[in-house]
Amino acid sequence: MNKITPFLMFDNHFEAAITFYTETFPDSQVMNIARTGEDGPVTSAEFIVGGQKFMGYNGGDYFKFANGFSLFVNCESQAEVDRYWDKLLAAGAQPEQCGWIVDPFGLTWQIVPQRFMELIADSNPKKVQAVMDAMLKMIKLDLAALEKAFDEA
Repeated sequence: MNKITPFLMFDNHFEAAITFYTETFPDSQVMNIARTGEDGPVTSAEFIVGGQKFMGYNGGDYFKFANGFSLFVNCESQAEVDRYWDKLLAAGAQPEQCGWIVDPFGLTWQIVPQRFMELIADSNPKKVQAVMDAMLKMIKLDLAALEKAFDEA
């Protein structure tokens, strides 16, 4: 067991959430699952999504996720950004600003191209500001537009 493992409390949609996450992201699997009775709903599980281990519980309507916690998906290309974004949208996710999207289970994801992180780590503050200004106008991050802002600064 990892020393620290994120523990997520879902509001009655836990089984659908772990099925969606493990089918959407490579290097994912359900490790252990507990149900209420033989055919009852999932109550708790240990699962891996994109190589990150999680524990979860089907806690009921009392529990809601907040944007103060999000899952950051480091994408190698615009195609990878588009693939995850589109899968989340198709499942009923709600897009937010700056590459953030809230899945139908209430969990917030940041779908970010690795190149964005490289651009904002540049030593030229004018270029970094231009990239940040461009990003703040976006819903889904557009790598070509971010690169253009960087190059033109």
